[in-house]
Amino acid sequence: MANPTVTLNTSKGAIAVELFADRAPKSVDNFLQYARDGHYAGTVFHRVIPGFMAQSGDPTGTGRGGSEKPNLKAEFSKLPFERGTCGAARTADPNSANSQWFICFQSAPHLKGQYTVWGQVASGMEHVDALPTGEPPAKPEKIQAMRVAADVEG
Repeated sequence: MANPTVTLNTSKGAIAVELFADRAPKSVDNFLQYARDGHYAGTVFHRVIPGFMAQSGDPTGTGRGGSEKPNLKAEFSKLPFERGTCGAARTADPNSANSQWFICFQSAPHLKGQYTVWGQVASGMEHVDALPTGEPPAKPEKIQAMRVAADVEG
């Protein structure tokens, strides 16, 4: 069975992400639930650091929010953080991932074994590159919609 994919629609264009259900099953299930229930629609990329990563998933847009669901236990793997790698954002507690996540702009070997890798941008990385930068950006980009491919293809 192929890994699930999701598509994020932004004003910059569509970003398709392959989810690694075999490597981080709880994180992927969690992300899919958020995507399906509309949690990510309207959320902004609230932290975009050139040369490092773009972060989203906070419904408050501040970087301090999450959801009412319980936090996840880390699912560390040997997968590297490369350009387009998607990971679970968290606090200093490794088991505090909730709804926030990030996409790497380039290799970030210092994150390996510290954050859960749950996906990889399959197409549309140029749209990630075009996100407004800042912490937070002056005019942050919104996720207009997020769709799970299996739900659309059904």
